[in-house]
Amino acid sequence: MRRTAASLLLLAAALLAACATYQLEKRLDPVSKDFLSKVRYLITREERRTFVNLPEPERPKFIDEFWKKRDPDSETTENEFKIEYFQRIDEANHLFSEGQEPGWLQDRGRIYILLGPPSEREAFPRGVTFYGKPTEIWYYNFFPIVFIDDAWSGNYRLDPDSAVQLGMIMRAQMEWKPQVEVDKKVLHCEMSVDRSGPDQVRVRIGVPYKKIWMSSDGKDLRTTLTVALEVLDAAGAKIGDYQNDYPISLTEARMEEIVDEEFVIEFSLALKTGASMLNLTLTNAADGGKVFKRTRLAP
Repeated sequence: MRRTAASLLLLAAALLAACATYQLEKRLDPVSKDFLSKVRYLITREERRTFVNLPEPERPKFIDEFWKKRDPDSETTENEFKIEYFQRIDEANHLFSEGQEPGWLQDRGRIYILLGPPSEREAFPRGVTFYGKPTEIWYYNFFPIVFIDDAWSGNYRLDPDSAVQLGMIMRAQMEWKPQVEVDKKVLHCEMSVDRSGPDQVRVRIGVPYKKIWMSSDGKDLRTTLTVALEVLDAAGAKIGDYQNDYPISLTEARMEEIVDEEFVIEFSLALKTGASMLNLTLTNAADGGKVFKRTRLAP
């Protein structure tokens, strides 16, 4: 029962995250929407999440970096991968124009873009058998991939009956899509502690804004940083603690102005006799990122 409940909670969290991403995508500017649409076969889930949460002025830089990561030869002036990708989209639109959707969005177009032209293509407009439906069989070496037009509408769907075919498709897709390292804002901070009295210290925590992942809420960027501090004695036993939440809410314009600055957290902390060390756990609510710091207290 507990395992089932945990699974349901994870599923609910995933659905909420997907819904939030969808809502953010609906509010994107036309250029950003077009980019996400065109790279749907390439972009990773993490890249998509990063992109939709970026302030609008930072998205052109993301798009430029997106293609640079996939450039097979940075020494040339052209990005050969990007050129071929868009060529395949154009070819798919031309080859599969009879369907109700643009050719590149149909199953045949998707496979054509990911795998390239088949080595052989057989078309059966009246079906393979007398009572059959329009069928195409594509061959990549000796692997056949079958498409069927169930509704006689020009929209051919990929026939999923053969696990071997689908396995080959997935392997080929991963081979053609360049493996890229996803940039992620890794939470980082610096902590300093100064004695303000025999039994009191002043704690300062500086967090670079560029290292803070924030959720987009309309035109605002929001998150909450949680500070959890343990006070330990010389033997490592806990003798005190401190915890507090520090919300952050900024407009995209303001974030652009202060992106190279720090979000500063300062507070005074009363110490018990024997306090020797502070353990800090800083948590970002937006992505669950954590950073840990340990500082010895001056006598």
